[in-house]
Amino acid sequence: MLSRKQLTLALAGLALSVTAARAVEWKSGIDWKEPRLVTPATEKTAPSDAVVLFNGENMEEWNGGNKWTVENGYGVCGGNVSTKKKFADCQLHLEFATPEKVSGEGQGRGNSGVYFMGKYEVQILDSFENKTYFDGQCASVYKQHPPLVNASRKPGEWQTYDIIFHAPKFRPDGSVHTPATLTVLQNGILVQDHYELLGDTNYDRPPSYTGHKDREAIQLQFHGNPVRFRNIWLRDLSTESSAS
Repeated sequence: MLSRKQLTLALAGLALSVTAARAVEWKSGIDWKEPRLVTPATEKTAPSDAVVLFNGENMEEWNGGNKWTVENGYGVCGGNVSTKKKFADCQLHLEFATPEKVSGEGQGRGNSGVYFMGKYEVQILDSFENKTYFDGQCASVYKQHPPLVNASRKPGEWQTYDIIFHAPKFRPDGSVHTPATLTVLQNGILVQDHYELLGDTNYDRPPSYTGHKDREAIQLQFHGNPVRFRNIWLRDLSTESSAS
């Protein structure tokens, strides 16, 4: 004869067995399209669906590239440049190195920046043991939002940005329907988490939105410092959004 405890355990096991037998797989009912195949990036190659903006050999994808010096697989910033192609929602990868020899302080050390649509800047700066205003240090959304952490490497060392940018959407009257957003990983560390921009990024006035075209160039800023760049590629996410 079973004890009360043994009987309880047996009934519990039976109940679980009945429940498992009756379980039916839940399905959403959505007829999903098969995700297309994209070959991931390697240290020397971009993803298979990426636009290669700089491969270390020439500045053919940029306006103003004659102001840069290209050598040893990288480009030395010598003037403002902008992409010949125009983009909206995108995933941008770039690698940069601020000068190994430290000269200046604050905003005067390894200053550059990457601008989306010519208006929305993610700051590039030598922020290794270099104090400046927090919404102007490396990986900040300039004058709007400091990075979540300081993930900067030492001067002269190569660093990576992986940036997801979603362009703002405007109503016919020019007012903002959806603000721009930025997600930034610096050296593999999340430093901006889907930040909603308040508008453009300027030094001398508050942020504001002004209606503009759906697709615009990406710019790299020259701020007087010979910042180096290499391995710049971009995945156009606008086509992904429209396909979903």
